[in-house]
Amino acid sequence: MNNIFTGIMTKISGSSLSSYVGGRIYLDVAPDGAQFPYVVFFVVASTPEDTFKNDIDDTLVQFSLFSASPSATEITTMYGYLKAIFDDAALSISGDTLIWCVRENTTTMVDDVVINDATVRLKHWAVDYSIKVQD
Repeated sequence: MNNIFTGIMTKISGSSLSSYVGGRIYLDVAPDGAQFPYVVFFVVASTPEDTFKNDIDDTLVQFSLFSASPSATEITTMYGYLKAIFDDAALSISGDTLIWCVRENTTTMVDDVVINDATVRLKHWAVDYSIKVQD
């Protein structure tokens, strides 16, 4: 799975999304006190699809976009940049062959969270991508 993470980080490095969030893109969890906006990505599931000829892994990766801005502009801008990078992307996957990178779904949420003894309304958009690779 490291090869998929490396492919994601290579693709996102220096991108408009990375610049927009100040490089705050994290694997699995953001550090305590991370400044908004930021992105967290992680594996939701990885399913082997073994055939007689090929070993294929279909990995569902979720990108969680977080914004504390009361306006929708910040979160929608992040979403637009994410789609521009990963919709039907050609990822460099070392040791494997990329079959596809396809956006599966998007879920939008709004949560009230307590930060520094104050309640903040936080936008959280979860965007799932299916990344299928062949050994």
